[in-house]
Amino acid sequence: MTRRVIVEADGGSRGNPGPASYGALVRDADTGAVIAERGETIGRATNNVAEYSGLIAGLTLFQEHTPDAELEVRMDSKLVIEQMAGRWKIKHASMVPLAQRARDLAPAGTTWTWVPREKNKAADALANGALDSPTGIAPTSLVVEAPAPAATGWGGAKSGAATTLVLLRHGVTSSTDRKAFSGSGGTDPELTETGHDQARRAAQWLLAHGGIDAIVASPMRRTRETAAAAAEVLGLDVEIDDGFIETSFGDWDGFTFAEIQERWGDELTAWLGSTAVAPPGGETFDAVGERVAAARDRVMTAYAGKTVLVVTHVTPIKLLVRLALEAPMDVIYKFELSPASITTVQWWPDGPGSVRNVNIVP
Repeated sequence: MTRRVIVEADGGSRGNPGPASYGALVRDADTGAVIAERGETIGRATNNVAEYSGLIAGLTLFQEHTPDAELEVRMDSKLVIEQMAGRWKIKHASMVPLAQRARDLAPAGTTWTWVPREKNKAADALANGALDSPTGIAPTSLVVEAPAPAATGWGGAKSGAATTLVLLRHGVTSSTDRKAFSGSGGTDPELTETGHDQARRAAQWLLAHGGIDAIVASPMRRTRETAAAAAEVLGLDVEIDDGFIETSFGDWDGFTFAEIQERWGDELTAWLGSTAVAPPGGETFDAVGERVAAARDRVMTAYAGKTVLVVTHVTPIKLLVRLALEAPMDVIYKFELSPASITTVQWWPDGPGSVRNVNIVP
């Protein structure tokens, strides 16, 4: 049976034109569970521009999370619904690009439904929440799907809720700027000024989205400094877990990929060909995977059913995504992670994992 979802969207301007925002969400049509939601300010705009912005945001969420589902769009804007359904002409030239963008995102067969304002309260609340928020982003839950049926949780706890790890890569360091290998056995560089700015932006993003119960970090300086920014904003303490430390790259630490290729060409080829091969004096990705999985289990036991911010490095984040996907080890070679990016994974009490987002850069 094809999954059916509903996009609910709204937008508004306080002044028309004036300070404007939108709210949008994707809801499972059968269960009513919210799959994803978003609310943001868009500067100074009219009501119509804000409403179309909400529609575009909702359709973007649909494409990101449920692109194969049957779609119904519900809005309390008669204008937008009738124009998108092709029953009303678009008279204002400024609306044409917005309508075309929405048409590009909407799948064939989309159902366009006008609803009264009282039936569109969730999207309206997101729009107003964005305008009222100092960050311009509506406070929303990082975990918005309905919880799975109750089962025995991690560490024997009885809980039906998933345990969510919000994985934050550290901000930029001098090694990041050079694209040099920087593992657990190297110089342990600190964040640059740009790195500190990135950490603060990530912390504000986390505050706007809410739902963090604890912070755990790798012991390296760059992760502790990034975690400190989040801790200051979120009002939480930082716990250190050595299991989330970066890979030891041994003799390669501090060198760029090109320099390693020139000096250790054969060793590099072997390393790229197998996660069971270690750099000279370093550790294998297989070994890192084992300690990251053990650290994940410790967090699951201590914070079953909660949301934990884990401030760590590229390799541990990739390995945690791999664990959630139950994918082969070589999947870690197939995606990139930006500095200070956010990736969210979760595990249900009976074991299955889920990847909620990857490489969000606030």
